[in-house]
Amino acid sequence: MISAEYCVLMAGYNAWMNRKVYGLCLGLPQELLHADQGAYFKSIYLTLNHIAFADLAFLSRFTADPPAVPPLGVDLFGGFANLSAQRQQLDTRLLEWAGSLTPAWLAQSLSYESKVDGRRRTIAQWVLVSQLFNHQTHHRGQITTVLTQLGHDVGSTDIPFMPRFDA
Repeated sequence: MISAEYCVLMAGYNAWMNRKVYGLCLGLPQELLHADQGAYFKSIYLTLNHIAFADLAFLSRFTADPPAVPPLGVDLFGGFANLSAQRQQLDTRLLEWAGSLTPAWLAQSLSYESKVDGRRRTIAQWVLVSQLFNHQTHHRGQITTVLTQLGHDVGSTDIPFMPRFDA
């Protein structure tokens, strides 16, 4: 089982990487952010939107806020500026939420209906929290690959290079 400390580390990693990715994307033309780059969710923008969607879906399951999440694939924010602002709020919320987790909460099971396949699942919350952080990293990796192919370097994506580990 993962620890609450691991969750805080991963929420911090998520926020750090999002600042890096969004900071780089802020300087790109909107057409490039929305262009089909051949990624699973097509564009950089839609991939970032999907990460935010999944974060909201997990937070809905874990905290009931938001009470409901729109269907998979909906553009939640209507543009990069709003998505970026909402991402910052989501990262702050995830950091605060991760800081509140306890071993007892992580060990509990949660039943939910998947937005992806409609199936009902009951899974330990620590597994779902692991999936939340793994999901973010997986899709951000797709974005950093596209950005690299477009000639933009987001820099190191490794946890030991987070500012908190600088001497």
